[in-house]
Amino acid sequence: MTTLAPPPSQEDARRSHRAGPPADGGVAARARRLFTGPEEDPRWARPTLWGILLLATALYAWNLTSITGNTFYDAAVYSGTKSWKAFFFGALDSGSFITVDKPPFALWVMGLSARVFGYGTWQLMLPMIAAGTGSVAILYRQVKRDFGAVAGTISAIVLTLTPITVAITRDTNPDPILVLLMMLGAAALMKAVRNGRLMPLVWSAVAIGFAFNTKMMQAYVVLPVFFLVYLWATNVSLGKRIRNLAVATVALIVSSAWWMVIVDLIPASSRPYIGGSTDNTVWDLVIGYNGFGRIFGASSSVGSQGNGASFGGSSGLYRMFNEIMGGQISWLIPFAAIALVGGLVLRGRAPRTDAKRAALMLWGGWFVLHFLTFSLAEGTFHPYYVTAMAPGIAALAGAGGVLLYRAFREGSAAKWAWVLPAAIAASSVWAVVLLQRVSGSGTVYTVAEIVVGMAGVASVLGLLVGRFTKRHRLMGFAALAAVVALLAGPAAYSVSAATSSTNGTNPTAGPSTGGGMGGGGGGMGGAPSGTKSGTKPSGSAPSGTRPSGSGSAPSSSSSSSSSTESGSESGAQQAGGGGMGGDTQVSSAMITYLKKHQDGATWLLAVSTDQTASSIILESGQPVISMGGWSGSDNAMTLAKLKSLVKSGKLHYIMVSSTGGQGTSSEITTWVKAHGTAVSAYSGLYRLDASDVS
Repeated sequence: MTTLAPPPSQEDARRSHRAGPPADGGVAARARRLFTGPEEDPRWARPTLWGILLLATALYAWNLTSITGNTFYDAAVYSGTKSWKAFFFGALDSGSFITVDKPPFALWVMGLSARVFGYGTWQLMLPMIAAGTGSVAILYRQVKRDFGAVAGTISAIVLTLTPITVAITRDTNPDPILVLLMMLGAAALMKAVRNGRLMPLVWSAVAIGFAFNTKMMQAYVVLPVFFLVYLWATNVSLGKRIRNLAVATVALIVSSAWWMVIVDLIPASSRPYIGGSTDNTVWDLVIGYNGFGRIFGASSSVGSQGNGASFGGSSGLYRMFNEIMGGQISWLIPFAAIALVGGLVLRGRAPRTDAKRAALMLWGGWFVLHFLTFSLAEGTFHPYYVTAMAPGIAALAGAGGVLLYRAFREGSAAKWAWVLPAAIAASSVWAVVLLQRVSGSGTVYTVAEIVVGMAGVASVLGLLVGRFTKRHRLMGFAALAAVVALLAGPAAYSVSAATSSTNGTNPTAGPSTGGGMGGGGGGMGGAPSGTKSGTKPSGSAPSGTRPSGSGSAPSSSSSSSSSTESGSESGAQQAGGGGMGGDTQVSSAMITYLKKHQDGATWLLAVSTDQTASSIILESGQPVISMGGWSGSDNAMTLAKLKSLVKSGKLHYIMVSSTGGQGTSSEITTWVKAHGTAVSAYSGLYRLDASDVS
């Protein structure tokens, strides 16, 4: 009996088209597949991916020597290259007096690069660029696995062109490392969902644990959706799913808490003060300054309700769309939200273990949880935090967009005729609104606005006409026009971020459109631009003003200091601190004087805050004490501790404010002025020796 084989599917035909001579399986064949991709992929897929990764690298590394970075973290990395103790604790200074206000994993990554290649701009930026490009590659692979090469490509290009992601990846804040670790956690989670095995789930937990040791509680934002997706979609029994999650939770706790436990078990006298804490413990930093204080705005170590909200605008569901945040992240939020709902509806009758629905749940939950957390947070909030939301938006744009397109092209007119065009129209109109906000800021934004308008209209009309006239090629061109319309605005902002100087403390992309303030959680002014391998950093002295929301680096003001018996030089750049010594001036001439008269002390100087200390560390290459941490309110320095340091000869110079301070700082100021010798050439600078301590 003769049987007829079923006709080949489109996928079979494509594989046949790609199939050539049998692969020899050797090194040459594997290298060829690395650049051309698997045989089942379209021919354009892998070369396009390489092009996107090259674009991402170019945006992150363009004009690399102009990148200033965040001097707060730069100084800590530099200190870690001089002392393994400072390296482990994440201390701001190589004398290990106080730590930065974050756990040290990102500092370790940059520090190892600096120890291997020497300290300098590109050495610190190398891990950040690699992390940003790596996140794009991981997202492409994850979306492509479930939704195909087109969806993966769209997701990758959307993440690449997310403006705030470009801005923060060109910086030394820890966020690019955080995002990469969270992406690794998501990839391992989806592998566990697909094969039901325990170890991928454990590795997912470990990745999130290391993310915790990068930015603490922010790493846990995705945990609810991770647990939900695994419980819902994994193809093993419920009992085994619960058991596996229990084991993974143990791995999460261990990988998150190990550094904290070690540090808190070490006697306070043998380690640095934990910057940002109120009781000198990492645990307080976790639940306070870097935990619930960020959400509820009442961190005991920072202060008032809503502290720092002005950096990104007032809290509320509109925050992501306001004049400060809108151009940084919100371009595709309307499209992503519609695509999420539409995609879940389309997969509504699929089996519980459907991989596509699981992926939509993951990326949709990633997006929604971050959106709500960042929008409603009443504590300190910086625009660059939202780079963590970008992978969710990008994945939904690619995966959800492809699902909606296929349904639009193949489904009934009554059900799907308007969903995809409506999503494109919503985001196109919103892009025009965002570009109107910066009208007159530059030709690139005007051109982008024209492109968005024309391509958006062409896309919507082309889709509708093609759908109802059954012209599939027209719909394909209309879909390409949609990609252009939705990416023109973000591309303009991203190019701006890559080609202009940004504020290392509070980096943003595009022109200034709001009143957000820079500063907070980082240092002031310049970083070691262009320093050569193996040389001391050459960061600029702090400017004495917090940078504005425009993203521009603060400039130093020049003033002259009179020549006295101390040998000071004129024309020095001036800088101010805050808190203890808040209205004093630090100049390059003063640094020269201090180094000349250091007399074997461990610390060159004690100043009020981290931002002043970090700039002097980078300028001098010497350890400097920050007595009050970032905000000036840390209890790191007590009068008893100061007396001990002076008596032992570890510290000779201290800067105090001529107007005094609050709490401990007032007590220290009074004692220093009463017992120290004022250096007349430099306002607020006092010399103290062992004989001055009674």
